[in-house]
Amino acid sequence: MPSVFETSSSAIPITFVTKSSWDAVRETLPSAQRQFAVASAYTAKPGGYLALPAPDGTIARILFGLEDDGAKSRDLFRPGALPGLLPPGTYRFANAPHDARLAALAFALGCYRFARYRRDERPDVLLVPPDGVDAAEIDRMADAAMLARDLINTPSNDMGPDELATAAQALAAEYGASYACTIGEELEQNFPLIHAVGMASDRAPRLIDITWGDPDHPKVTLVGKGVCFDTGGLDLKPSSGMLIMKKDMGGAANVLALARMVMDARLKLRLRVLIPAVENAVAGNAFRPLDIFTSRKGITVEIGNTDAEGRLVLADALALADEEKPELLIDLGTLTGAARVALGPDLPPFYTNDETLAADVARCAVAENDPLWRMPLWPPYDAWLDSKTATITNAPSGGFAGSITCALFLQRFVEQARSWLHVDIYGWTPSAKPARPEGGECQAARAIYKVLSERYA
Repeated sequence: MPSVFETSSSAIPITFVTKSSWDAVRETLPSAQRQFAVASAYTAKPGGYLALPAPDGTIARILFGLEDDGAKSRDLFRPGALPGLLPPGTYRFANAPHDARLAALAFALGCYRFARYRRDERPDVLLVPPDGVDAAEIDRMADAAMLARDLINTPSNDMGPDELATAAQALAAEYGASYACTIGEELEQNFPLIHAVGMASDRAPRLIDITWGDPDHPKVTLVGKGVCFDTGGLDLKPSSGMLIMKKDMGGAANVLALARMVMDARLKLRLRVLIPAVENAVAGNAFRPLDIFTSRKGITVEIGNTDAEGRLVLADALALADEEKPELLIDLGTLTGAARVALGPDLPPFYTNDETLAADVARCAVAENDPLWRMPLWPPYDAWLDSKTATITNAPSGGFAGSITCALFLQRFVEQARSWLHVDIYGWTPSAKPARPEGGECQAARAIYKVLSERYA
C-alpha cells in the first residue's frame, strides 16, 4: 500500500478535543469558526467531527472528538475513523491525541479498503507524520496489516491452498527468502495429519516453508494455521457456522504479516515460517470420527471430531519446527469457539510457560493496542486428552475449557524449543470500528513483532 505520510507546510490542522477541553479550545478559535461550531451544535463527543470553514470557503481546521483522559475506556484507534470522514487533502495533527504514534497508525489502517471485486477507492488523504513518530515503522505495520486483511477477505474460491502458497512465495521473493513447498506423496509420508485433513479436497494440501536471515542468528519459527475453508468435515458445520470460514486461514495470514514486518525491519534473527495449507472438505475419502493417524512426531491421534482440524495440521508443522530446537517457536491459528466464548472476538488468548515471554507479550499488546490475554496451560486438564485406543484425542468429550485443551494438545508436539507461544486468534472484525473495518483482521502480529523488535533489533 502506498504510504499515507507526506511532508507539507500547507497541511490542514486536525484539532483533537474532548468534552472537558472543548470550552477552552473553542475560545481559541477565530470568531467566525467559533460561531460556526456553536451553530453546528458541536459537542466534542468521541468521534464527533466538524470541518471549520476559512473565509474563502476552504477548510481551515478539523475538529475531532476523543474520550476524556479520565474516561472508563478510551479507543486509542479512534482517529482511524478520520480517513472515511475527511475530504481529499493533506492533514496534520495540530495537538496531541492520547497517543500520537497509535493515532498515526490508526489513520493508516483506516485507509484500508478491500477492492478486489468491486470499486472501492482508498480515501485520498495524507498525513504529515507527527513529531517523533517513525513513519517508516508505521508504514511497515500498516502494510503488514493490509496483507493479512486482503488474504483473509479473499473468498475461498480464490484463496485455496495453492493461492495461499503463491502469496507466501511472492512475499519470500520480495525479501530474498528461500521458499519450499511439500505436497503429494512426500506430504502424506512426512506430515500425515496435514494430509489427512486435506485429502478429501481436490485442492491438494501442502506445507509451505520459508526461511530468511543469517543462519548464525537466533532461530525464531512462526507456524500459522492455513485452513483455507473449513466445512467441519464429516462433523459438518451448520450453515451459520460455515458462513465466514474463509477466515480459517487467518493464522497463516497473520504469520505472513508478522514475517513481512520482521524481514522489512531486517531484525537480527533466523526466521522460519511454516504454514500447513489445506481445505477441510467433505468427500468419500474424508477422514472420519474415530479414525487414528500417526503424526510426524510419532504420537497417535484419534479423531474425536473432524471439525477440530486446525490443531491437527498445526501439530505436524510444530513437530517439524521443534526438531530444529528454535530459540522461540510461535504458532497462530483461528482455532476454537471456546476462546470467543471466553474472551470475545477482540481479545485473543495466548499461552506460554515462559514467564518472561508472557510478561513481554502482555506489555507489548497494550503498547501496540493489539489486545491479548494470557490463559493457563492448566496441567490437570492434560489428562482429558487421553484416548482409549490412541495416545491422544483431538477433541476431548465434555466441551469444557476448549481453548485450553487445544493448547495442551499442541504442547504435546513441542519439546525441544527453548520457548513456545500459542495464540488462539479470531482473525475477523464482526462489526466495523475506527481503523478496523468489518472483515479480516490482523491480530497478535503487531504485538509479537514488538516483542521480536525489542529482542532482535
